[in-house]
This record gives sequence, structure tokens and C-alpha cells, in this order.
Amino acid sequence: MKATNTTILVSAAAAAFSAFAMSASAQTQVTSEQMMGKEKCYGVALAGQNDCAAGPGTTCAGTAKVDYQGNAWELVDAGTCESMELPDGRMGSLEPLDRDLPAG
Repeated sequence: MKATNTTILVSAAAAAFSAFAMSASAQTQVTSEQMMGKEKCYGVALAGQNDCAAGPGTTCAGTAKVDYQGNAWELVDAGTCESMELPDGRMGSLEPLDRDLPAG
């Protein structure tokens, strides 16, 4: 009986891992498709409207604390980032910026 329970448990764990791996693979593919013709543009997102991983103090999409946060990025059409004009002479950047960072 104990061997049967162990076999069932191991099979269930393997099935769960397999499903997770397939899900992660599909998620990566979607991300790659979204990136086609796009580039990360730093310093252009409004507070709470950045795309994923906005730098220190943020974890994912929608976590930018201030408008035009320099370390927060948004996907934009390829070739448009550095020509984006923003208020007060700010420009978009292909690299994280040390400006407009949240206090604290």
C-alpha cells in the first residue's frame, strides 16, 4: 500500500511539473512575439503604467511610482524611443536613467 501511495504521489508531482514547464514555455513565446518590432524604452511610462520589472523598488507591470521614472520601461515601437519628447525636455532612453526616481 505504501509503495502504491508513493508511486501515485511521484506521478502527480511529475504531472504538475510538466504542466508548469509547458505553461512557462508558452508564456516565454508570447513575450517574444510581443517584443517583435518593439523595444524597451526607459523614462516614458506614467506612474502605474510601466511594463514589467521597473527597477529597484518595483516588481512588475504597473509598479512605477512616479511619472517618467527613469528606471521604469514601456514597450514602444522599435526606433521610436529616443525620439519621444516628454514634458520638461525629457527624452526616452534605451538604457535605464538616474532621473525621476521615487523618493525613499
